Amino acid sequence: MRLFPVSRTLIAVFAAVLGLTACGDKPLSQNLQGLISSDKPAFQNTDITGIDYAKGFALTDHNGKPRTLADFKGKAVVVFFGYTQCPDVCPTTMAEMASVMQALGPLSDRVQVLFVTIDPERDTQALLAHYVPAFDSRFLGLVGDKAATEKVAKDFRIFYQKAPGKEPGSYTMDHTAGSYVFDPEGRIRLFVRHGQGAGPIVNDLKLLLK
Repeated sequence: MRLFPVSRTLIAVFAAVLGLTACGDKPLSQNLQGLISSDKPAFQNTDITGIDYAKGFALTDHNGKPRTLADFKGKAVVVFFGYTQCPDVCPTTMAEMASVMQALGPLSDRVQVLFVTIDPERDTQALLAHYVPAFDSRFLGLVGDKAATEKVAKDFRIFYQKAPGKEPGSYTMDHTAGSYVFDPEGRIRLFVRHGQGAGPIVNDLKLLLK
């Protein structure tokens, strides 16, 4: 059997790898795992970084100002789709986000919460201006016409449809309950499940704002 000489470079590589075990009490496998995962944030919500949808929007805020995602660059942006006459999911989500803002303290100034209505038939700018800031004065309601609403819902893969009520105007809306989160560079990063409490959201927003 022929033996091949070991180069100095190969020896140096082995020495560097073995040296990992000498830098603390963790075994080599744990040190290597730490090197591999050290750059990945420990999100508590669903990491959707790199998805090929939910790229932005073109809507009007409750003050009558046209808005796109680019308007909020430099902030983490939370986007929730709902409607003002929602009896449960929408007010609890907005109250939860108000608690998140309070828990963030000064960091909350670098977070923008957006409430996109899926019910433009009833949710006028005036109604959104009354409803949305009631949870936090910095929150913005966004509205579009029927076509714009359909487009943004499709772009974000949001499900919504009317559930008829006893009277023509008393319908409710079935809809997706979660929220999307963009980082300060405008990149989609997270999907936040409804009803988990403020803690996981606070954790993840702090990571995005580092």
